[in-house]
Amino acid sequence: ALEKQCRGVVSCADILALVARDAVSLMNGPFWQVPTGRRDGRVSKITDIINNLPAPTSNIATLKSAFAAKGLTVKDLVVLSGGHTIGVSHCSSFTNRLYNFTGKNDSDPSMDPNYVAQLKTKCKPNDATTIVEMDPGSSKKFDVDYYAVVSKRRGLFQSDAALLADSTTKAYLQLQLTSKSTFAKDFGASMVNMGKISVLTGKSGEIRKKCYLVN
Repeated sequence: ALEKQCRGVVSCADILALVARDAVSLMNGPFWQVPTGRRDGRVSKITDIINNLPAPTSNIATLKSAFAAKGLTVKDLVVLSGGHTIGVSHCSSFTNRLYNFTGKNDSDPSMDPNYVAQLKTKCKPNDATTIVEMDPGSSKKFDVDYYAVVSKRRGLFQSDAALLADSTTKAYLQLQLTSKSTFAKDFGASMVNMGKISVLTGKSGEIRKKCYLVN
């Protein structure tokens, strides 16, 4: 519909950035101004996503390095991790923490053992279909509960638990659980920062006619 009204003007990249903002806003989250003017790439490969997104098994050193490589700060790292307040995950992204974590039929000691037991009732080894809330009981509402979950050692991913392994990220996490929380404001700012990564403008790239296909 948009392409019919504004043919060749609005990129899929801009649409995604705007929809992400609106989705967060509709879930009780902040509203921020999204810079527009991006153009779409002429290459679309799933391997590019896999190679550029930090894995859920990442430790804090890997996370900081990956974010820095994209021009993002440690604050952006801990703020954007807070996006896990919304949504779900497949068991396959974290069952390594539940079963045979070090090859000795053990679980990840950084996860609350009571939560490990609870997750084992939902996720069996090699389960690739079951989904679990990343922020239990609050996965459809943008709030600071994710940070409370992580502080209780109940974050689903190793990358969540990693936030407790760094003094800067841990301090930010703890601040959000007080009346001085800045998460809503910070999230918008960090989303804008992330939206500036490898942007195509001018005559670079294209405006796709169909978002799932290059022209």
